[in-house]
Amino acid sequence: MNKESWLKTVMKFAEPCKRKLIFSIFLEVISVAGGIIPYFGVYQIIILFFEGKQSVNNILFWTSICLLGYVIKLLFHGFSTTLSHISAYTILEEMRMSMADRLMYAPLGTVLNQTVGNLKSIIIDRVETIELPLAHLIPEGFSNLLLPICVFIYLFVINWRMALASIITVPISFIAYGFMMRNFNEKYNDYMEASAYVNGVIVEYVEGIEVIKTFNQSTTSYEKFEKAIHSFKEYTLDWFRSTWKLMNFGGAVLPSTLLGTLPIGMFLYKQGSLSPAELTMCMILSLGIIGPLTSFTVFINDLKSIEYAVRDANSLLNLTKLENADKLVSIKEYDIELNNVSFSYDSTDNNEVLSNLSLKIPQGSFTALVGPSGSGKSTIARLIARFWDVNEGEIKIGNTNIKEIPLSQLCDMVSFVTQDNFLFNCSLLENIRLGNPKATDEEVLQAAKSACCDEFISNFEKGYNTSAGEAGGRLSGGEKQRIVIARAILKDAPIIILDEATAFTDPENEDKIQKSIAALTKGKTLLVIAHRLSTIKNSDQIIVLQKGKIQSKGTHEELLKKEGLYKDMWTAHIGAKLWAVNQE
Repeated sequence: MNKESWLKTVMKFAEPCKRKLIFSIFLEVISVAGGIIPYFGVYQIIILFFEGKQSVNNILFWTSICLLGYVIKLLFHGFSTTLSHISAYTILEEMRMSMADRLMYAPLGTVLNQTVGNLKSIIIDRVETIELPLAHLIPEGFSNLLLPICVFIYLFVINWRMALASIITVPISFIAYGFMMRNFNEKYNDYMEASAYVNGVIVEYVEGIEVIKTFNQSTTSYEKFEKAIHSFKEYTLDWFRSTWKLMNFGGAVLPSTLLGTLPIGMFLYKQGSLSPAELTMCMILSLGIIGPLTSFTVFINDLKSIEYAVRDANSLLNLTKLENADKLVSIKEYDIELNNVSFSYDSTDNNEVLSNLSLKIPQGSFTALVGPSGSGKSTIARLIARFWDVNEGEIKIGNTNIKEIPLSQLCDMVSFVTQDNFLFNCSLLENIRLGNPKATDEEVLQAAKSACCDEFISNFEKGYNTSAGEAGGRLSGGEKQRIVIARAILKDAPIIILDEATAFTDPENEDKIQKSIAALTKGKTLLVIAHRLSTIKNSDQIIVLQKGKIQSKGTHEELLKKEGLYKDMWTAHIGAKLWAVNQE
C-alpha cells in the first residue's frame, strides 16, 4: 500500500471530527507560543544582570512571565491533546463501524472464510494501534516542527549567523539517519511479516494444546513454538545491530548544537557582533532547537505503524459487496430453481465446485441433497441463501432471480439451520426471540415448546431468563440445536434449509430434534442436507450429487431400485446402524 492510500483512508474517517482536529492544531500553536515566552523572559533577566539593573521586583516580574508562558504551554497542550484523543477515538469508531457494516454486506461465505482470530486482530488490535500515534502525532508532531522553526526565527532575529550555527549538526546527523533508513521500508515489512508469523504460531499453539496433549506431541509442538520465538528475536536483534552505530552517532551529534554555536559565538563576540547577553541567549536557544526534532525518529515509526494498521483494516473495508436490489419484490410462490449454475470459490480457479447444474425444488416439497464430502451439497444451500453469487447461470425463487430480491427480503424468506449452533450472551428467551424481534413472550414460549425446549429450559432456576453464557456449559449440543430451531420456528420463513443440522446429534436428543424439525418445516419449502439417510427416507425427492453434478434423483424407493451411489450409501448407512446396535 502506498503512503497516499493509507493517508486518504485516515482522512476520510477523520471527516466527522475535522473541526476538532483543526482546533487541536490551533490550540497547539498557542501552546508553542507559550513555550517561547520563557526563552524571552530568560533573555530579559540575562540583560538585567549584564546591565546591572537586576532587582527583586524585576526578576520576579520576568520569572512570572516565564511561569505564565509555561502554564499557557501546559494548559493549551492539554486542551489540544484532549481534542486529538477524542478525534483519534472517533476515527477508530468510524473505522470499526465501517468494517462491521462492510462485513454485513460482503458475501457471507467470504466472511465465514475469515478466522475469528483474524477478524478480532484487525478490528480490535490492529485498529487500536492507530490511536496512540494518531492522538499524539497531530498536535505533538506539529508542535515539534513548529517550535524549532520559531526558535530558529528568534535566533535569526538576534543574529543570522548564530541561527545557522545552531543547526550545523542537523545535516551531519541526517546523513547518518539517511544511511540508516535507506532500507527501512523493506526491513519494516519483513518485521511485520515475522511478527504476524510468530503471532500465528502462538495462537496455534495455545488453541491446539488439547490436541497436542491428546496425541503426546508437546515436544514437537513446543519446538516449533520455541523456534518461532527465537527466530523473531534474532531477526529483531539483527535489525537493531545493523542500525545501532548510525542511530547512536546521529542521536549523539544532532543535539550537540554547542559544536557550532560556541566557537562561532565566541568569534562574533570578539568581533563585537554579539553582546554577552545575546551570546548567552543564543547558546540557550540552540540547546532548545534540536530536542523536538529528535522525536521525529519516533514519529517515523508511528507513521509506519499507522500505515500497516490501515493496510490491514483496508482488507476488510474493501471487501467486495454483494449487489443489493433497492425495491422489494412481490413473491407469491416459494419454489426454487437452479438453471445451469456453475460456481467456484476462487474466480481465478478452474476447479468448479458446481458445474452447469440445474435443479427444481417445488413449493412446499421436501427435497434432500446427499452425496460424498465435497460433492457440492452445502454449496448449493449457501448459494440459495446467497452467501455467494453464482459464477454462471441463475437461481430463482418464485420465478424471480434472487439477485433482484433485496438481501433483507431474501433473509426474511429463508431460514438457514446448520450443525454449528451459536447462542448470544443474553437470556435464552432473547436468543429465541432473535428469530422475530417483534414477537411477544407468549409467541417465544410457544416456539420453544414446538421445538421441545421447554422441558430442559424449565430446569434452570431462572428458566427462560437464564443467560446463554451461564447455561452454555450445561447445554448439550442437541439442546442448543433445539434452541436454534425454536428461533427458526419463530421466524416462520417460507423456505427452510437444514445443512446437516442433525449430523452430530446425540441419540437421546435425535427424536426430539426430529419433532422440532417437523414443527419447523410444516407447510414450508424444505431443503435438507443429511449424512443420516434414514432421516430423509420420506422426502419428496432426493438429489444425489457427485463432483458438483447431479448423479441421480428420485424418491428413496426409486433410487434403491437402481444400482448406483445412493444404494451404496444406503447399504453403508444401514451397516453402520447395525454395527452401532450390536456394539450396544
